[in-house]
Amino acid sequence: MMTTTPTNNMDVKRRNRVNTLRCILASGRVSQMELTQRLALSWPTILQNVKELMELGLVREDGVYQSTGGRKAKAYAPVREAKVAVGVDVTRDHVSVVLTDLGGTLLRQVRGSLRFSMEDVYFKYLGGLVQRFVEANNAADRVLGVGISLPGIVDEERGLLRDSHALELRNVSLGLFSAQVPWDCRFLNDANAAGLAEVYGEPDAGDMVYLSLSDTVGGAILRGGKLYMGNHLRAGEFGHTTLIPGGLRCYCGKEGCLDAYCSAKRLSDEAGGSLPAFFEALQAGDPEKRQVWREYLEYLAVAVNDLHTIFDCDVVAGGYVGAYLKDFGELLRALLAERNTFEPDASYLKYCRYPEEAAAVGAALSQVEAFLAGL
Repeated sequence: MMTTTPTNNMDVKRRNRVNTLRCILASGRVSQMELTQRLALSWPTILQNVKELMELGLVREDGVYQSTGGRKAKAYAPVREAKVAVGVDVTRDHVSVVLTDLGGTLLRQVRGSLRFSMEDVYFKYLGGLVQRFVEANNAADRVLGVGISLPGIVDEERGLLRDSHALELRNVSLGLFSAQVPWDCRFLNDANAAGLAEVYGEPDAGDMVYLSLSDTVGGAILRGGKLYMGNHLRAGEFGHTTLIPGGLRCYCGKEGCLDAYCSAKRLSDEAGGSLPAFFEALQAGDPEKRQVWREYLEYLAVAVNDLHTIFDCDVVAGGYVGAYLKDFGELLRALLAERNTFEPDASYLKYCRYPEEAAAVGAALSQVEAFLAGL
């Protein structure tokens, strides 16, 4: 007969406690009875978990529910800002810094404009920006850590940014980016971070492909809410799939990459370098912008249809351009429905939950996840 070891008991208790907190975070306001039903745990177990979470300052009583004939049930709510995490998104031309709570809500954000360089002044600027941001939000005593997203192949196990075309780096120590940051740092690829943000807090997260349409095109593959990284940490590099053989030159040096046709720069370059200006002109009916947008969507439809055909799951469009698709993407759905081999349907295309700073938010949430796992 198999016996349960004390270590296993502790693991089970920890897992139950974490799941209780996740459920309260997702619910917003919930009773003990609802927790027992949703988590399939006993009343004493839920009672003990809630007590411990309240002692940690992560859960609070929130009044009572209306009586249904018996004793009124207490309501419990999360203290989402008891702990916060910082997310940093490093790009070629700017640095975004965000603050999130335990539930994944974007609380504050700031953007610093400084083109990336390997000079000491850049890394001092990065660390200073993070420190000033935390101090300005009176969050120093609540910060769990800092997540940093980078545009390239991130090998956190070896502590290397293995390859970044955008930053023109190869095999650079990740420690350079965290040297001036006085908190624990975790590192992710930018598109992977954004993909994680999209599924965070979804208890039934299934398979999903995330397509990031920012100044570069990237992506993430998620299976059951978990990242699929590939054999060489390059899974989801959709921007460097070939869309048009012999086509436009990509920044990577190859010709015809998806990035050359569907990056946000393809649109912002048509409006003096401003993506908002492009869509303002499009909204005003500018015929040249309408033609550019149609061509963009025709290329994008090919890419999205290919992803859906290959992976047979939802495709979430995010990044800078993805934030505009809810208002300007009706034609894209029509094009996708036409291309769908199996049925005239495009409902698999989803709009992003985080239209702003998704990579930075996802990076911050990597610290939240580490905190929850250690409760």
